[in-house]
Amino acid sequence: MATTTLTTARAGFPGALAHEWIKFNSVRSTVWTTLATAVVPVLGAVFVAATESLQPDDTVLGGSLTASVPAQMLAAVVGALLITGEYGSGTVRTTFAANPRRATVLAAKATLIAALMYVLALVSCTLAYVIGGAMLDNGRYAQGEPFPALFGIAASFAVAGLLGLAVGTLVRHSAGAVTTVIGVLLLPSLLGPLFGDAQRWIAGVSPTSALEKLIQTSDATAETVGSLGPWPSLLLVAGYTAALLLLATGALRGRDV
Repeated sequence: MATTTLTTARAGFPGALAHEWIKFNSVRSTVWTTLATAVVPVLGAVFVAATESLQPDDTVLGGSLTASVPAQMLAAVVGALLITGEYGSGTVRTTFAANPRRATVLAAKATLIAALMYVLALVSCTLAYVIGGAMLDNGRYAQGEPFPALFGIAASFAVAGLLGLAVGTLVRHSAGAVTTVIGVLLLPSLLGPLFGDAQRWIAGVSPTSALEKLIQTSDATAETVGSLGPWPSLLLVAGYTAALLLLATGALRGRDV
């Protein structure tokens, strides 16, 4: 065990990242939830196109990404499961025995979930847009501007995954972490109307709100986009997610497994 621990510790961040990738692929819950994250936007685009359920003033971009919100929630769930699954099974002890530098372990998990969700969402949402464009290209709907909106949409998935990881690290319990992160995603948009004129700002602190604004960028008015706008909203969400990750790093160092 001492030799293994020393070898892994010397491997540093690259070794921790490789270790996290192996663990990710060996846990069915994270793998299947990740696959669902990729598939849901595509299925949503097929359904919308097949039923022609868009309104005449909708865009192909907005309509084909109708299912991106539940997919983003799944991305957050994957982030939470990436750490809570280890606490639930007790394998986190082995992880920290192999690499005692807990900040390095969390950084490896964060890098993995952010890169995976970004690439996955970019491919999936782009495919959804292509499917929508092919099936709805009859002149009734504006195509919308897919770029740079799709890059921002993919970034919002990455941020949601990181948010799930931060919450999971702090809560350490799968059901509690999933419930909490879904609440963070939805509650600002749900509670925003209770705050009157400030509702646009309240709703803007949600990754889901940032995602919806990015989808709307091709045709949205100032009223539908909201005071923050899509990119400032995404930056705000990324900012407090980074703060939560720093808090989670401190908590991880200060608590026993």
